[in-house]
Amino acid sequence: MLTGTPVTLDETPFEKSKRIRGLEADFENWAKYYFPKYYEAAPAPFHIRASRRIISKAEWFEVRSWSRGMAKSVRSVMEILYLTLTGKKHNILIVSHTLDHATELANPFRTELENNNRIINDYGLQRSLSKWKEDRFKTQKGVQFRALGKGQNPRGTRNENYRPDIILIDDIDSDEEVRNLQRIKDGLDWIEQALLSTRSSSTSEKPLLILVCGNIIGQYCSVSELGKKADRHDIVNIMDKNEQSNWKGYISKRDIERIRATISERAFQQEYMNNPMPQGDVFTEVKFDSVPKLSTCQSVIIYADPATSNRDVAGGSMKAIGIIAKKKSIFYLYKVWLNNMNNDTFIDILFEAHRIVKEDEGVDITKVFVENNSLQNPFYEQVLLPLIRKKAQTKGHLPITPDTRKKADKYARIEATLEPLNRLKQLILNKKEEGDTDMQRLRDQLFGVAPKAKIMDGPDMLEGGVWILQKKHLANQHQYYTPQRHNRKF
Repeated sequence: MLTGTPVTLDETPFEKSKRIRGLEADFENWAKYYFPKYYEAAPAPFHIRASRRIISKAEWFEVRSWSRGMAKSVRSVMEILYLTLTGKKHNILIVSHTLDHATELANPFRTELENNNRIINDYGLQRSLSKWKEDRFKTQKGVQFRALGKGQNPRGTRNENYRPDIILIDDIDSDEEVRNLQRIKDGLDWIEQALLSTRSSSTSEKPLLILVCGNIIGQYCSVSELGKKADRHDIVNIMDKNEQSNWKGYISKRDIERIRATISERAFQQEYMNNPMPQGDVFTEVKFDSVPKLSTCQSVIIYADPATSNRDVAGGSMKAIGIIAKKKSIFYLYKVWLNNMNNDTFIDILFEAHRIVKEDEGVDITKVFVENNSLQNPFYEQVLLPLIRKKAQTKGHLPITPDTRKKADKYARIEATLEPLNRLKQLILNKKEEGDTDMQRLRDQLFGVAPKAKIMDGPDMLEGGVWILQKKHLANQHQYYTPQRHNRKF
């Protein structure tokens, strides 16, 4: 903020005092005036609600798990400077997983206090001559900021008669640590026993604001555990439940689609949806290799899991379609479609998959199995079949068979059916499709298979198809649909 904060020098003392009081009465106007470069876009409703809580509640514990790019750290800088410049708070600890990183997080506070012309004009010079270091600095008004790495001794953080009255914990978890349960437990013990205990015991006379900024990057991590004890755990994903951007003025649907297309599904779920996909111990590697011509395989099927969502944006279960074949003892996944899609797109892909298989001369009529268990019925009868009938008028018949198998627990099925094949190198993914986004998404979901994993739609589809091929369940009682002019029925 070395530039971009011009001031008006011809105000009278009365005009200046009135202007400052007016700004301080409305945090959003105050923040917009003093930090114009932070305002690339108007704040979203969740930003405004969050700041109102932080500003109005002197004794408060909030965990802020906002998606990457949602300004959780920037917002905290503006809120904490508001509370310190207006005299409400006096001793701030800025904590991260290392001292170096905590010092980086303290840098925006120090830079603003040193160089923001509007702050200096309205609240006076802030930089002191003797107590101004990168990791610890104290303003001329007596407000102290100290950076602290996890595990450091936080004792001695008193600022004259003030114990810490703001503790900002930002980016406390690391990817390495969330893979080690004991390290997370040790870190939580340090936070509770050493860090938070630096506060004053008089919660009413000397209240403490605890603000934790961080995404949920592991099934068990510091952020998720602290969220259980907080007054509020504010979780804001990049998309809301209605599949709309949670910050419409800054992040568009196209932005989200672009982000998702350029990273793995595992990374997208973790960084933007607060939904970590664990690195499971069932699949630690998968095999990509060349695949034989379909016409040389003993059996070829198309297997599809339609889910029941009619949504085409991240947020619900994914629909999955795969072309799967068996030759001798090897199972091959030729192609996969795995994404959030509406029902119309799903049916189009079924016809496309069937067309792809038919183009390989010598392949018998391929059965198209669609999962239709008790949870999905009557979805299959009332939604999918009418769409198939409609599209068959122009696309031709589709040999479709509902898979009515009563399925056990998803994780248990995937582990029992696919893990032995994968371990014995008898489950092969098409190397030509290795760069395909949906195939990469399936690979990521395989790596994430675990008892508590939330997303296993691709592996679930693959298990269904492999199970049918294993059990030689290519039934003759499949259903055909051809255009009505042939007078045939399902």
